[in-house]
Amino acid sequence: MQIIENPLPKDYSQILARPVFDQSEMFELIKPIFSRVKQQGDKALRYYSEKFDGFSPSKFELLKFELEQIAQNCPEKLKSAIDIATKNIRKFHEAQKQNSEKIETMEGIVCWQKTVPISKVGLYIPGGTAPLFSTVLMLAIPAKNAKCKEIVLCTPPSKTGLHPAIAYAALTSGINNIYQIGGAQAIAAMTFGTESITKVDKLFGPGNQYVTAAKQFATFEGLAIDMPAGPSELMIYADETAVPAFVAADLLSQAEHGTDSQVILLAKERQQVEKVLEELKVQLDNLPRKDIAEKALENSKAIIVSSDIEAINLINEYAPEHLILSVKNYNEIEKEVLNAGSIFLGNFTPESAGDYASGTNHTLPTNGFAKMYSGVSLESFQKKITVQEISEQGLQNLGNVIETMAEAENLIAHKNAVSIRLKK
Repeated sequence: MQIIENPLPKDYSQILARPVFDQSEMFELIKPIFSRVKQQGDKALRYYSEKFDGFSPSKFELLKFELEQIAQNCPEKLKSAIDIATKNIRKFHEAQKQNSEKIETMEGIVCWQKTVPISKVGLYIPGGTAPLFSTVLMLAIPAKNAKCKEIVLCTPPSKTGLHPAIAYAALTSGINNIYQIGGAQAIAAMTFGTESITKVDKLFGPGNQYVTAAKQFATFEGLAIDMPAGPSELMIYADETAVPAFVAADLLSQAEHGTDSQVILLAKERQQVEKVLEELKVQLDNLPRKDIAEKALENSKAIIVSSDIEAINLINEYAPEHLILSVKNYNEIEKEVLNAGSIFLGNFTPESAGDYASGTNHTLPTNGFAKMYSGVSLESFQKKITVQEISEQGLQNLGNVIETMAEAENLIAHKNAVSIRLKK
């Protein structure tokens, strides 16, 4: 990790730069995949599945009885852990349900909102170097809680077959079928629909740079997406009360996600940084994904700050996906944080808790998008519709206002829609 001492505000954007990739180049790679899937449907999916994954099935869909058979190979200890995580995630997201009240804005005029589910949603579950069964829980549970009518779940195929934990997590979440298709071709399938896979209205889920670019490309075809989500990232602000071993473990927990991940350490003293770096060396040697984490650390930095104010400014400028506050006054600092996907407070709140089982959602905005996007929640799977009812008396009370405003905008038909009623 590069060490930077007391950077000037004018240098923040350069210092906090993420690893970058050429989005236009990605689009050029993805465009023919979308075009072929749109024209050829399942035939194109088989072509790309064979080309990229060495997988050419007679069918992409795994049905409930097949998932149940696969899930039998999930260890009981892991099943128990998934059950507890499911309970916590469901409880946290169910609490987000809101009841809309009818508001009488003036006598005879009543307005309200009603909440309805998005009818068809697509969930992308990354496979690649790690089968992210936890993402099944994070997306499927709120989708089921929101009562989405159709949920399409796609995950990359594996030479050893679907991971038993993904099958068990799907069944536990109420998902009874999965499509074994990954990458940009899976996103294209959910964008256009094929003989096997239903066209959806909104796409959810993290992924590599190709999947991220494919999701953004899907928006050109009229689909909504949860958020622009790219490589994983973490920022930690640590003071003298932080435990260096804990800090190092948290940094590595994100660094092992991928070579394009990034972690940032903020500390007030160089001595704290050096203690953490020593712990990193020790812990890194014992990681199965050591090579991946090492490359991610090359993109990462330790920044020495002079004050809490400087740290807060850096946090809000970076807008991290994950933020850990391992400082004595974390409650005060947390109040000043305006840009972050998810915040973890104190020495005993590892970021891994949010990734798996505390209840909050781990599908979060990255690459600075926490400045304007929220993480996935129950509301992500819903939409709001406004409703209003106006009585005769209400229209008499408001009609003149509408007529005056419509006439001022020279929209006379708008005015007449009121006038014709008032004459009655």
